[in-house]
Amino acid sequence: MDGWTGLHPAPLAPLTGEAKLSGESDVVISVQGVTKRFGYNTVLDDVSFDIPRGKISAVLGPSGTGKSVLLNTIIGLMRPESGQIYVDGEPMVGVPQRDVMRIRRKFGVLFQDGALFGSMDIYDNIAFPLREHTRRSESEIRKIVQGKAESLGLARHLHKLPGEISGGMRKRAGLARALALDPEIVFFDEPDSGLDPVRVAYLDEMVKEVQSELGCTFFIITHNIDSVKRTADYVGMLFRSSLVGFGPTSEMVGSKEPLLKQFFSGSSRGPIGMDEMVDAEGDPNNLLGSLAPAPLG
Repeated sequence: MDGWTGLHPAPLAPLTGEAKLSGESDVVISVQGVTKRFGYNTVLDDVSFDIPRGKISAVLGPSGTGKSVLLNTIIGLMRPESGQIYVDGEPMVGVPQRDVMRIRRKFGVLFQDGALFGSMDIYDNIAFPLREHTRRSESEIRKIVQGKAESLGLARHLHKLPGEISGGMRKRAGLARALALDPEIVFFDEPDSGLDPVRVAYLDEMVKEVQSELGCTFFIITHNIDSVKRTADYVGMLFRSSLVGFGPTSEMVGSKEPLLKQFFSGSSRGPIGMDEMVDAEGDPNNLLGSLAPAPLG
C-alpha cells in the first residue's frame, strides 16, 4: 500500500474506535471522539479515525448504524454533541460558520440520488456550482462542464433532464457536478443505491479511474461489501453506533475479529443479529452488548 504502515487494523483494538495514521501530513481529515445524539438515541458514540490523503476510504456497516449521520457530521451539515473534526488541521466544530463554509469549499458531495435539479438539464446541473461559487465566464464554464461530462461519458446527454436518463447516468451527472469545482475531497453517500450489480461494477471502475486521474481523496459511505473490495484502499466499520475499526481493506476483510468476519462473509452466524438496534443484553453471541444504549428509566 505505497509504504503506508501507520494505520492500526481493526482487529488490534476493535472496540476503541481509534485509528491513527503515523504521519500528520498523511491525514486529510481527522475525526476525534465524535458523539452525535438525537434525543436519547446515541447514533455515533466516541468515533475516532483518520482519513488518508489521496486515497479511497470507505465506511460500511449494517443498516441503521449511523453511516449517513457520520458523513453529514464530517461535512458540517450536522453538529456533534462532543468531539472534533479537523480538515487539513483546521477544526470544523465550534468555529464561526464562515470558517465552516470556507473549509467546505474543499469538498464535493455525491448524495444517494444524485440530488440533481429536476427542472434543469444535465448541463445546467453540472454548471450550477460554478455559477454559484465562482466568477467564471460562461465560456469558461462551458469548457469545464464539457470536460467533466466527456470524462464520465455524458457528453451526448447534456441537453437532457434528469428524468430522461437512466439511474446510472444520474449518478454520473451527480459525480460530474461534485467534481466541477475540482475539490480536494469527494464524499459519496451510498453511490450504488438503486443500481443493478452490473452498473455498480461499471461505477466502481469509474470511481477508481477518476480518483487515480485526479489524485484527490474519496470517502465513501456504503453497505456494499463487493464494491468496497473493488474500490477502497482503506475501510472502517460501524456497529451499534461505534467504530469497530479502520484499516487497510485487505487486513479488514481478512480479519478474524468476529464482527468483521461475520459482516465481510455475509454470514447469519455471529454477533450481528437480524435487528442490530435491539439491545441484545444477555445474548452470549453479542460481543458488543455493552455498547447498546442504556434502557430509559
